[in-house]
Amino acid sequence: MREKILKILKNYKIDKIKIGTLGSHSALNILRGAKDEGFDTVCICKKEDKKIYENFGVADKVIEVEDFKMLLDRDVQEYLRKENVILIPHGSFNAYIGKFDELLVPIFGNRELMEWEIDREKQRIWLERARVRMPKRFSRPEEIDRVCIVKFMGARGGRGYFLAKDAKDFYDKAKKFVEMGLARLEDLSSAEIQEYVVGATVYFSFFYSPINERIELISIDRRYEVVDALGKVPAEIQLGSEIYPTYTVIGNFPLVLRESLLRQAFEFAERIVEVSKEIAYPGMVGPFCVESVFNNNAEMIVFEISARIVAGTNVGIPFSPYSYILFGEFMYMGRRIAREIKVALEKGMLEDLIY
Repeated sequence: MREKILKILKNYKIDKIKIGTLGSHSALNILRGAKDEGFDTVCICKKEDKKIYENFGVADKVIEVEDFKMLLDRDVQEYLRKENVILIPHGSFNAYIGKFDELLVPIFGNRELMEWEIDREKQRIWLERARVRMPKRFSRPEEIDRVCIVKFMGARGGRGYFLAKDAKDFYDKAKKFVEMGLARLEDLSSAEIQEYVVGATVYFSFFYSPINERIELISIDRRYEVVDALGKVPAEIQLGSEIYPTYTVIGNFPLVLRESLLRQAFEFAERIVEVSKEIAYPGMVGPFCVESVFNNNAEMIVFEISARIVAGTNVGIPFSPYSYILFGEFMYMGRRIAREIKVALEKGMLEDLIY
C-alpha cells in the first residue's frame, strides 16, 4: 500500500503542496498550523459545518460532503490528488473512514499504525511489547472482580463508556445504555473491559520527528467529560435516582505535570516508538498521544494510545509550556505537523513522512 501511495506522491508538484483534512475534531488546529507555515489549505466538511471554517478563515478551499465517507469517492480523491493535497488524519478518520485501503491520497503519518490503534487487541499487543504498565484486562463480564471501565471499539470520544463492578452490573448497564442509544447490542461482544484505575488522568501529546529522529512533548491535557457533572449532584439524590452518566468528551483542559513525573512519560513514549518501527514500517510519524492515569504512588499506567493528532492538543494553541520551552516560539501540534512537512520539502525527505 505504501509503495502505491509513494508512487502517487511522485506525481505531485512539490512547490504546490497543500494541506487538507476532514472538517471536525482538530481541523482548526491543523489548518491554522498549515497557514502559519505558508501552506494553502483544503477542508472536507459537512454542509452544516461549513460556517465554522468560513468563520475562522483557515480553509482556502472547502469541499462540502453529505457524509465523511465521501472522502473515498473517486471524484473527491481525484480532486485532492490534482491539487497536491497531503491529508492530516485525526480521530474522525478512524471513526468514519476506518480502514484506509480505498483512500489513495498521501497521508502524513502511518495509516497502518492508525489501524493498530482502532483494533484494541492489536493496540494491547503494541503496548505489551513496549513494556508499559497497563490496567488489568478482563476477557468477559463473568471475570469482573473489581470496578472496571467498559470501552467500545474505535474513536468514539468516550461515548457509551460505563463502569461496572461485576457481571450483573455489566449486563444491567449494558442493557440500559443500548436502550438509551448510547451503545449498540453488537458492540458488547467486542467491548474492552479494563480495570478502572483510580487516579489522575493525564494525556501526553508527543510528536515523533523522523527528520530530527527525536520525540517531542508538545502539550499535556485532561478531558472534560459528561460524567464530571456527577459531582454536582448530591449523594442522596444520586442513590435515589437512575442517573447514567457516560464518558463522552465535551472538551479538554491544559495541564502542567510535576516535572519529576515526565521521566516516566518519555521512557514509555520511547519504547512505544521503537516497537512501532517493528510492527508497522516505517513506524511512528508525527503526532501521537499516550493516554494514562497516575495512581496513588504516582506511577504512570497507560490505558490507550492514539497514533495521530488528538483533540486535546487544541488547548496548546498557540503554544503550551512544553512546546515553548522546546522551540522558544509559538508552536502547537497543527503547526508542528506543517513545520515537519515544510522542512521535509526543503531537505527532499517528504517520502519519509508519507503513507
